[in-house]
Amino acid sequence: MKHAGYLPMFDVPALARRADPATSHTSAAMAGGVRANHEKRILAALRLGPASKDEIGARINLIGHAVGKRMANLRRAGLVELTGADRKSASGRPEQEYRLR
Repeated sequence: MKHAGYLPMFDVPALARRADPATSHTSAAMAGGVRANHEKRILAALRLGPASKDEIGARINLIGHAVGKRMANLRRAGLVELTGADRKSASGRPEQEYRLR
């Protein structure tokens, strides 16, 4: 199921089942728009250079956890990759660094 505004090269899992109530389908459609918005913002942030999830989040005003939820899909789509370097997270723990492909 593709959502309006979603980048076409992404594989979008169904966010609501056929038997779910109409409210679930409405929420699923809204979530797809949020997902697409976050992914576009993450890609824009990485145009400034490699960064960790927390650094990307700081660039686009999202928490690192929200960024992290989108990274696997962006990697599967071949749009971002790991650099192999680590950076310190906001809490001081090591985080992987990402860049555009």
